Amino acid sequence: MTDRDPTPAELARMVELSRKGMIDGAVGLSSGLYYAPGSYSKTAEVIAMAKATAPYGGVYQSHIRDESDYTVGVVAAVQEVIDIAERGGVVGVVTHMKALGPASWGLSKTIIDRIEAARGRGVQVFADQYPYEASGTSIVSALFPRSAQVGGREAMLKRITGELHNEIREEVKGNISRRGGADTLMISRYEADASLEGKRISELAAKAGLPPEEYAMRLVEKGDASLVSFNMSEDDIERIMRQPWTMTCTDGDLVPFGEGVPHPRAYGAFARKLKRYVAERATIDIATAIRSMTSLPATIYGIKDRGQLRAGAFADVLIFDLAKVNDAATYDKPHQLSQGFDDIIVNGAVVRRDGVFTDALSGRVLRPERQ
Repeated sequence: MTDRDPTPAELARMVELSRKGMIDGAVGLSSGLYYAPGSYSKTAEVIAMAKATAPYGGVYQSHIRDESDYTVGVVAAVQEVIDIAERGGVVGVVTHMKALGPASWGLSKTIIDRIEAARGRGVQVFADQYPYEASGTSIVSALFPRSAQVGGREAMLKRITGELHNEIREEVKGNISRRGGADTLMISRYEADASLEGKRISELAAKAGLPPEEYAMRLVEKGDASLVSFNMSEDDIERIMRQPWTMTCTDGDLVPFGEGVPHPRAYGAFARKLKRYVAERATIDIATAIRSMTSLPATIYGIKDRGQLRAGAFADVLIFDLAKVNDAATYDKPHQLSQGFDDIIVNGAVVRRDGVFTDALSGRVLRPERQ
């Protein structure tokens, strides 16, 4: 959690760990450049590690440095993925691509143009996306400056409660505005007080008689919190979804069943895409949707003989009636399984029949097929 460049010896170790990871069976290299401490890194460090994965068919996948206009901006952050893929000689994936916050709405056009230009000159760049207008992350990552996080949580708390309080509060205020205001921010998990889960920052701050930024700071003083943040436009969502290089993802939070009020994407992402964007809105056709969930990711990650219905491939089959598909999970009640997928075959064995799971355990660990 230190904001500094690696020493030559540290960088060499990072590169060696990346290489060894590939030898041990990794699919590729991932980064979280939006989050501390990844945000403290420079592009050159990541390129060096990406190059180490290239001889083994590595994929570079990134939660990009900025999805909005926090620092470099979403356009420059997508360009960074392109640069790393191009200079590192690897496949690049922009993780859950979006244009976050009202000031960034419409920039999907620009980032799509950047990716198309790169693909036109032979760079393999892709994206994944969850089909929701809300994102989800920790309150610290969403609202607090990375400079406040240097040294870890205890160091951050000293800054929040000390002489930097007012400076940090102004940055928190600006980040609340950047995401569309306190009414767009819902607490999804808060171990210090579960009664706050499912409620908006605006409502809670008003009840406490505090400005939203001050209330957010006091929340963090007591414990870590997660947010669902309503900050995307449908135009951007649909524009990104229509691209033939966009995969479907969940980005689902690892929350135990029934606990908290997490983002519904953990339960409903694939069903929502089929119901809302295929059946109801006709944003894409069903073949495009299914490809984004099956053969496209299998191809990108080098998973051989998966994602297609053909002789010789593994028999992984979901049978469904599009008219019955329903993403039952909502923002208020997310712990609900999707409906309409009653018959499932995994590696040739029936694991779900007429809506009931069998005792078959036919899953396998998936390994990439090296080029």
